[in-house]
Amino acid sequence: MSDTQQSEGLLAKAERLIGHARSAGADQADAVVVRSRSRSASVRNGQVENTQSAESDDFSLRVFVGQKVATVHAGQGGDETALAERAVAMARVSPEDPHACLADAEMLASSWPDLDLFDPTEPSADSLIEAAMTAEASALAVPGVASSIGAGAGTGLYGMVLATSHGFSGAFQRSGFSRSVSVIAGEGVKMERDYDFDSRVFFADLEDAAAIGRSAGERAAAKVNPRKVKTGSNVTVVFDPRVSRGLIGHLVSAINGASVARKTSFLKDMMGKKVAIDGLTLLDDPFVRRGPSSRPFDGEGLSVGPLTMVEDGVLQQWYLTTAVARELGLRSNGRASRGGGVSPSSTNVIVSPGHQTAEELIASVGTGFYVTELIGQGVNGVTGEYSRGASGFWIENGKLSFSVSEVTIASNLKDMFKRMTLANDIDTRFSIAAPTIAVEGMTLAGE
Repeated sequence: MSDTQQSEGLLAKAERLIGHARSAGADQADAVVVRSRSRSASVRNGQVENTQSAESDDFSLRVFVGQKVATVHAGQGGDETALAERAVAMARVSPEDPHACLADAEMLASSWPDLDLFDPTEPSADSLIEAAMTAEASALAVPGVASSIGAGAGTGLYGMVLATSHGFSGAFQRSGFSRSVSVIAGEGVKMERDYDFDSRVFFADLEDAAAIGRSAGERAAAKVNPRKVKTGSNVTVVFDPRVSRGLIGHLVSAINGASVARKTSFLKDMMGKKVAIDGLTLLDDPFVRRGPSSRPFDGEGLSVGPLTMVEDGVLQQWYLTTAVARELGLRSNGRASRGGGVSPSSTNVIVSPGHQTAEELIASVGTGFYVTELIGQGVNGVTGEYSRGASGFWIENGKLSFSVSEVTIASNLKDMFKRMTLANDIDTRFSIAAPTIAVEGMTLAGE
């Protein structure tokens, strides 16, 4: 059976579940099927550690009885009638939720773009092993690399089928392929580890396995014999794109409507106000062709294209579902995701690039700290306080000079977003496409 036929079968089942729910007494309902397929292989020091395959079709039925709502989950073989009856029975004894609802009917998508998200290529287990072996061998060939932590390759499929009782019916699927390797360089107490990876929607777009391995090895070798630096304030910290994505991710989390409604965001009162530097524009675009987080419609059946979340440093929008929007006195902007429930989420986040190359930005810093890895979870979403363990390289005379480890960098995100300088090295391979970012005025705790 083809993937299209399977999707049609799952969609028919979702529609049947809704019919059973209405028969059992639900006023409204929607049904979601999340499809998952994966195959992976991992190796270590030239030996295969494991190969594995997994697949599932997980059903979720959400029913409304007045303003009471309940959701039940089941696998492929569950009894449809019993599942619907149980959901309705649960809803009837649930407390009322004044904001619970399906999406507004007039906002439901009747058509959506073809985003070229599915590659039917199916790498064999042997080819996945070969790619992992190649990546690891390339990393181990780098002078100074001592051993492998492991290498892997994988392929997978994510799909969503959604049907609602008020007229929406749709399905899409997105393929994924990945390669990664992690190694150790140095000896004894001076060992350092690093990694590299690539993940793409289409197999042909994947970076060469040997190149991934070589990059991982070179990264690890460059970190050997790190030094410590003295504690200081007013330090300029430059975030490598691997960690700047996380920094922008904190901004994305802070403008999530669910956090705003719960009053757990440090930007909860900042709509229409300046939250970042002039020139920082944050675009959320679910319609990027072959994008890592692209989707033709959201988890409620809305198909809303690119949104400017932050424009020239000014906050323009929250991420919203219908229920969260209703709670905030707004309308959904098509950013619902489905997991255990319905919640707002970002898609492909693209930061506007600066005017300098990464090298020019580092040169302009003169003296500072270039961060390649962050440790710990020291970020307070309510206050914006930021404190993370970090390692990377010291910048002297505008160039990376020696490796640094065992330091802590600290500030407040509200200040950091207003002290940024952006490079122009945007990498759209990732869900958050962020460049190298320099942040002035941070505190560094070292010796």
